[in-house]
Amino acid sequence: MSQAIGSDAPTSHPQPSEGTDRVKILVADDEANIRRVLETRLAMQGHEVRMAENGAEALELFRGFEPDVVVLDVMMPELDGFAVVERIRAQSEVPIILLTALGDVADRITGLQLGADDYMVKPFSPKELEARIRCVLRRVNTATSGGGGQAGRNAHVVVLGDLSVDFNRRQAHRGEERIRLTGMEFNLLELLISRSGEPISRLDMLEKVWGYKPERSSDSRVVDVHISRLRAKLEEDPDNPELILTARGMGYMFQRIHQPAETAGV
Repeated sequence: MSQAIGSDAPTSHPQPSEGTDRVKILVADDEANIRRVLETRLAMQGHEVRMAENGAEALELFRGFEPDVVVLDVMMPELDGFAVVERIRAQSEVPIILLTALGDVADRITGLQLGADDYMVKPFSPKELEARIRCVLRRVNTATSGGGGQAGRNAHVVVLGDLSVDFNRRQAHRGEERIRLTGMEFNLLELLISRSGEPISRLDMLEKVWGYKPERSSDSRVVDVHISRLRAKLEEDPDNPELILTARGMGYMFQRIHQPAETAGV
């Protein structure tokens, strides 16, 4: 079992893995031990890794490196992780995982509300972080390879009033205006529409979209915040949603639609 990092516990080094797709990962953390361990582990898996020790350096590296996934500590000098998330989200939908030692759940939720895809609490297992990275990348890669070139044939578009969701292009529009969704937001929307009219539990959403089972009750807030973000972007009145409904005591449900939702990759 991997030792937790973010504490004084020693950490063993992994053996190089074979057959791993090379991806670009940016890690920003002001703790040298965490940077050293993660850089070693991720590089030995064949990934291209860049490390930053503060928020300003993370943003500078982000612009030139163009990573496939970003891992950000919340408490950093220069700029904290929240500020970095905001600035990245203004220009990119790259997957972002937050590392936080903050004890207040509300502080973790803040990062999700700003646009982070997931978070882990310090001290954490490097192996678990690697699994989270693989998960967000797998979902994004499945999305980007999902057949945008087939839009002219076998197209699948759900239209609800002036809202349209194109699952081949993985785009949503209200009228002619495109709605900006992160990869994880679209994955969640795809799951909801594919099972429209059916209540889906938070646990099911976490397993299907994020790829893991919650270890603590607060983990389900990842789903709640993403639902809130989707409602803010899709609903005409987010406070009185008509598309994404709350299934009390269960989870959430997309309104029943008449056409079949034959989505792929969920």
